[in-house]
Amino acid sequence: MQLCAVIEDLYMFNEAGDLPARIRAAAAAGLKHVEFHMWNQVDADAVEAALKETGVHLQSITVGPRVGCVDRSKTAFIIEALERTIAACQRWGATDMVIAGGPALKDVSAEEQHAAMVHNLKHLAPVAAAAGMRLLLEPLNTRVDHPGFFMASAIEGLDIVEAVNHPAVRLLYDAYHAEVMGEDHRQILQRAHLIGYVQVADTHGRHEPGTGTIDWTTWLADLKAAGYSGAIGLEYRPSNGTLASLQRTREVFGLSEVAA
Repeated sequence: MQLCAVIEDLYMFNEAGDLPARIRAAAAAGLKHVEFHMWNQVDADAVEAALKETGVHLQSITVGPRVGCVDRSKTAFIIEALERTIAACQRWGATDMVIAGGPALKDVSAEEQHAAMVHNLKHLAPVAAAAGMRLLLEPLNTRVDHPGFFMASAIEGLDIVEAVNHPAVRLLYDAYHAEVMGEDHRQILQRAHLIGYVQVADTHGRHEPGTGTIDWTTWLADLKAAGYSGAIGLEYRPSNGTLASLQRTREVFGLSEVAA
């Protein structure tokens, strides 16, 4: 099992300083994968240098400038944003790009917004595929972190991925968001073949695994039984410093320092 540090602001290795410093700190802690969100707000040359120097793999970035995909009238704009994000991925060696539903539209039914997401993703999928990349569709909880957003359910995310029916579009299953929304991970994992990536944090507080209410032993066993073998993204806020939180996560997940 490979662990991937989310090094965006508020998450891991913020003590180290800027993004390139966080990449180096992750490498020093034995991690081989990192991800961040706002790629268009960083020093591209410095990030490239840090990745090359450390050999760390960039797992994903967010389609940006950050866009949602609930508005059918903005298909061309979203494609343009995707193309710019693809260029950044190609420079840094990433192959995955994250996209969410975005702020819900006023006076537009949930059914219409759902259909618009399917429509937009069907147009985005071939663009990503032509570049050899994937889009990861991320549901975001609306109870705590993202009030007013559309698509808070991993089950609805799976329904959308299924409707798009393209291998370049997969679900980003975030165990924290799903737990906050009261979803059963076993139901989500019934369609594990549509899951492209997994992220974790514990409830409540969105800290590292082992600080909250999720039964990680059962969750990990079920994830493995469902056939998921990819990296696991650590998108949490360290409760007591990054290195201490990483050690705790490794212990909860049954990993040694070397195995991480």
